[in-house]
Amino acid sequence: LNELRWRGPDRLADATLWYRDRRRPEGHRVIHGNEILDLGRRYFTTAGGRLPYYKIQRIELAAETLFDRERMSG
Repeated sequence: LNELRWRGPDRLADATLWYRDRRRPEGHRVIHGNEILDLGRRYFTTAGGRLPYYKIQRIELAAETLFDRERMSG
């Protein structure tokens, strides 16, 4: 996420994150980059609260997958 923030204007704002969420029936929720208010050392912050990075499942930018935890693990 930091790379998106610093490598170009609006790259973080244009990103889409799939975030693991046990409370949702589909098991995840989608967070748009423009909802991210702050990037910390272990957490990122949205209007809804602080969320740990380890729950990010996938990051996409302009239909390109930049990070996919499932693909990395096997």
